[in-house]
Amino acid sequence: MSKAKVIDGKAFAEGLRERVGREAAALKARHGLVPGLAVVLVGEDPASQVYVRNKSRAVQEAGMASFDHRLPATTGEAELLDLVKRLNRDERVHGILVQLPLPKQINEAAVLAAIDPDKDVDGFHVINVGRLSTGADGLVPCTPAGCIMLLKDQKPDLTGLNALVLGRSNIVGKPMAQLLLRENCTVTVAHSKTRDLPGECRRADILVAAVGRPRMVKGDWIKPGALVIDVGINRVPAPTPQDPNKTRLVGDVDYEAAAAVAGAITPVPGGVGPMTIACLLRNTLIAACRLQGVAVPAV
Repeated sequence: MSKAKVIDGKAFAEGLRERVGREAAALKARHGLVPGLAVVLVGEDPASQVYVRNKSRAVQEAGMASFDHRLPATTGEAELLDLVKRLNRDERVHGILVQLPLPKQINEAAVLAAIDPDKDVDGFHVINVGRLSTGADGLVPCTPAGCIMLLKDQKPDLTGLNALVLGRSNIVGKPMAQLLLRENCTVTVAHSKTRDLPGECRRADILVAAVGRPRMVKGDWIKPGALVIDVGINRVPAPTPQDPNKTRLVGDVDYEAAAAVAGAITPVPGGVGPMTIACLLRNTLIAACRLQGVAVPAV
């Protein structure tokens, strides 16, 4: 049996969504303000379609307004930028999310840069990146924000802990490191060029794995008692006699081996994944309050 406590991201996310829903209802009652999220999907990528559908359902369940824009895969960059500009001006819309990846004819960086930073609920705009790095108030990327919440639920004060972020992407790795610095951790960012990666991991009180390589982090890489956050979502073969094409989801961490050593660990699925949409709702609520000059609730 594993010794580590299982960090139940699904249950935590459900609680967060309920809190956001209560605050959204209070905003409507007190100020007549209904937070609105616009989601833009270009093309017919099946995974993106499912993700957007789940986002829209979650927005509506939280009592917020959902504005979905589905465009064909042939959409040009100028047409998409025009839509973003209209959403920037729309006072009913407090959050704008353009689902990635975009078709190859569209420059993702140009589209992300066109979003009003105060409506950038993904937290990808360079202004929000700058706000995060300088400690100013801004919208924070959803997945790293969710990771910090899960960590602080296990250990409210992270001051002085050695934290290792495995991965340096703009979406998870870099903002995760910034958030851990805010919590007064001593932060190391490791990546494919890091020398003695297992040794770096073994020094970490907090290990956040976000590299997209199934079961890359082995059990003997984990410091005894460490907090392990597995951001990876990898689909691997899991054939059975009944279904030779069957697959299953695994993380970037060898879960069973790591759970025998860690103090607490997120499973895959059911760990970090559910937090992303919950934090998207939270960001939409925060953006609506800031745009309307209303006090931001503690959620």
